Amino acid sequence: MPHEVRVLVYQAAHDDEQLEAVRAAYHLVSKRLAEVPGMLGNELLRSPLDPTAIVVVSRWADLAAFRRWEESAGHREDTAPLRPYRDTRLAVPFGIFEVEAAY
Repeated sequence: MPHEVRVLVYQAAHDDEQLEAVRAAYHLVSKRLAEVPGMLGNELLRSPLDPTAIVVVSRWADLAAFRRWEESAGHREDTAPLRPYRDTRLAVPFGIFEVEAAY
């Protein structure tokens, strides 16, 4: 049985100008992805412990839906506005997780 999937993409903003740019890029990308089949929604999160640390969490119906979009021709163009803000402090700037349990 397919599980819902969460994709976390780690971003960074080192000053207020970058933070506003990340927010603007997030809203633009979210509008582009609103009609992607299998995408259930997304959130922009910011750490209160490290205000430079930001993560975009997207929710997908299952791994297959995410992979179809990820392998599509539009994937890179759709997410291009956020790419300059990837958190380069991390070896891998994203994570993919299947939901095993939820309440």
